[in-house]
Amino acid sequence: MPEPARAMAVAEAGDATVEPVERTMVEAIRLALGRAMAEDERVLLFGEDVGRNGGVFRATEGLQARFGAARVRDTPLSEAMLVGLAVGLAAQDMRPVAEIQFAGFGYAALDQLANHASRMRNRTRGRIACPMVLRMPYGGGIRAPEHHSESPEALFAHLPGLRVVVPSSPARAYGLLLAAIADPDPVVFLEPKRLYRASKEPVADDGRALPLDRCSTLREGRDVTLVSWGASLVETLAAADRLADEGFEAEVLDVATLKPLDLDAIVASVARSGRCVIVHEAKRSVGVGAEIAAGLAEQALDRLLAPIERVTGWDTIVPFPRLEDHDLPSTPRIVDAARRTLDHV
Repeated sequence: MPEPARAMAVAEAGDATVEPVERTMVEAIRLALGRAMAEDERVLLFGEDVGRNGGVFRATEGLQARFGAARVRDTPLSEAMLVGLAVGLAAQDMRPVAEIQFAGFGYAALDQLANHASRMRNRTRGRIACPMVLRMPYGGGIRAPEHHSESPEALFAHLPGLRVVVPSSPARAYGLLLAAIADPDPVVFLEPKRLYRASKEPVADDGRALPLDRCSTLREGRDVTLVSWGASLVETLAAADRLADEGFEAEVLDVATLKPLDLDAIVASVARSGRCVIVHEAKRSVGVGAEIAAGLAEQALDRLLAPIERVTGWDTIVPFPRLEDHDLPSTPRIVDAARRTLDHV
């Protein structure tokens, strides 16, 4: 079995003897980073303030004291530099995990991602891989200025050769981050920061990775399919509850990996329900939701009983601070969109 496949098989098996503990998402991310570093000395962490301060959201707090400054390193204020450093280390068989403080600062790193990280395997005809993870807090909901509240997932998902992963809960953050670190190709790991401390759930530090490139069904239903990811699943699940009060069963899918997209799972769900509402807080135009809608039009048009609905952020800079809630998809907007699909019989 090739090394990446062997590592992934071990990670998926995990340690069933470890008891779960109630943890927040930021605690689960810190736990996964520590687990990966303890099991593989090639895993390195670096970024702006990730060492002494433990990161702007304290996701790496305590890891420098545990593993030393050589493996958890603060960098200068240069996103292009730190992603370039990650590319170089990954090409030399290290497993770098770089952090950019906010996804809105990631635009400076697009050159390294588009021209080097995403192309390394193709450029070298498979001789050199680029097993790096770029972590970025992203999205709105914490009343931060414009560059701190953006959801640029479509920019990264458009680049061939990159995986784009978005966790939606503490347990999924733990398992997906372990999988991303074990993956032999570059992964952009977008962390919804309004979920960092929003809730807790049982998370066991068992080393068990969750599979990438697959949707998960969070709730089963037969009347309408609600498709979402990241923080917007909070409102989406709440919408499913409201629809249940009205007698409708909504199936809720967590996309999780935006690239490559598990379109087969979405098509299968929509083929059963005949209706689909896609929810994301990123801008509406040319978003990942549009890609999902296009895939459904190509593969499940004859199964649709109503037009596909999208509930998204508006095509404007995130309004700060009082109108931010209006920009984010809300539960009433999702319910209204679902009702529109259900009105078609």
